[in-house]
Formats: sequence, structure tokens, C-alpha cells
Amino acid sequence: MAALGAPLRTLRALLRELRHAAGRSYRDSPAYRHVLSAFRAHRVTSEKLCRAQQELHFQAATYLCLLRSVREHEALHREYHGRGERSPQEVAGLVGFRLPQQPGGKG
Repeated sequence: MAALGAPLRTLRALLRELRHAAGRSYRDSPAYRHVLSAFRAHRVTSEKLCRAQQELHFQAATYLCLLRSVREHEALHREYHGRGERSPQEVAGLVGFRLPQQPGGKG
């Protein structure tokens, strides 16, 4: 994680991932309420440096990375997980190949 970016951008992305995970009722979830209350409690104030706010931002970015990774893992698992025996044509199509056509119309 080279740069964290703006905290508001991280908050919005985090809420978007929570919406993907929980569905339409994500605003009723405890995770949603906790994230919002934590970000509100650690708002940037008139202080020169707010270490707790930076720490919260780092933790939120880490949690965002976790949520994205879990969602992408589930999508890959659904796509490539074995569904029993597959034909050679299905396997070739899965990895992006086409089987050659045999002369005489046998394939």
C-alpha cells in the first residue's frame, strides 16, 4: 500500500464493499454503523497532526483491501470451481483455447 489517498475516498469505497457484501440492507448492519461512527469520531480537526485519524485511515484501507479480496476470491471460485466432470471442449474454452477440427467432420 504505497499511498492511502483521501480518507473520504476510502470511506466511500469501504461502504461500497459493505453494500456488495450485505446487499440492500447494508445500512442496518453493525459494520456500517461502526465504520461511520469511527470515521466521524476521528475527523480531522484543527490540530496539526492527528495520529489517531491516520491510524484509522490505514486500518480502513486494510479492511477495504480484505473485503475486495474476499469478493474477488468468491467470484473466481464460482467461475473456476469444479462442477464435476467436464468435456474437453469445456475445459479448452475455460482456459481460452479452441480444439482443432478433425478432417471428416468428427470433431
